[in-house]
Amino acid sequence: MRDSLFGLVLGRLASSLITLLLVSLVIFAITSLLPGDTAQQVLGQFATPEQVEALRAQLGLNQPPLLRYWQWLSGFATGDLGRSASNGVDVIQLVNDRLPNSLLLAAITTAISVPVALTMGIAAAMRRGGVLDRTLNLITLSMVAVPEFLVATLAVLIFAVQLGWLPALSYVSTVDSFGAFMKVYAMPVLTLCSVLIAQMARMTRAALIDQLDSAYVEMARLKGVPPMRRVLRHALPNAVGPIANAVALSLSYLLGGVIIVETIFNYPGIASLMVDAVSNRDLALVQACAMIFCGAYLLLVMLADLCAILSNPRLRNR
Repeated sequence: MRDSLFGLVLGRLASSLITLLLVSLVIFAITSLLPGDTAQQVLGQFATPEQVEALRAQLGLNQPPLLRYWQWLSGFATGDLGRSASNGVDVIQLVNDRLPNSLLLAAITTAISVPVALTMGIAAAMRRGGVLDRTLNLITLSMVAVPEFLVATLAVLIFAVQLGWLPALSYVSTVDSFGAFMKVYAMPVLTLCSVLIAQMARMTRAALIDQLDSAYVEMARLKGVPPMRRVLRHALPNAVGPIANAVALSLSYLLGGVIIVETIFNYPGIASLMVDAVSNRDLALVQACAMIFCGAYLLLVMLADLCAILSNPRLRNR
């Protein structure tokens, strides 16, 4: 049993690494095909041809594409992400400055949104068709329909401008107490939670209702099993797989998909770093950020896949 689970984990890990390798090839190809000359854009329009050619040689842009890809991939595997062309700083240093901020924001949002979403989804499924279900369905539909930039703008208008309770911008460097920490992260977390809670709650409800309509749950009902026990003991364990995938897909948004939140609140995260890198044609930084986003997504999907397999023994042989 233990050997089979260990082999299962190794198999999923190997498939994720192969997928990441293919993704790295796509990322390198797309960034290499971007229009314009990277060296010319970095130096500006008044640079001489000799300066442009010297920078191209320094960045390795004169080398064959396959050689450049191999050098970039081998450096990435050893922790050498290259050097930023726009400011001359190591890419790993720029990432280390921004990535902890993004991970902290994602962790806080996850700690709040996942329990709330699961509770709402389970409650709606247990009271399907009732007042609670219709109310939660209306709330989640409204939250999904409202774009996050509008939520962020309204939050700034109400809590920062009108009431003056919270700062309009999230200056992480000014956090020196728990109260300041709560104020800085309140509106970004509120904006992200409003999107994620609605999505995960609806997916949780759909997964549970699908299990509640199955024959074994109906048999438990005919035997007089209480509703709470039917959900928690019979339906929920079999819905772990779909719920885990829904949570993983939602949480993967927290690294690369929060550019609007980071821009509105001036939050120093890795998503805004990638946007700046794209505007500056900083290929090494763009490639590093894209690989981090893809790696985080594959990790979450792999964990969700393992949760689904461990919760359902019938999937272990697939």
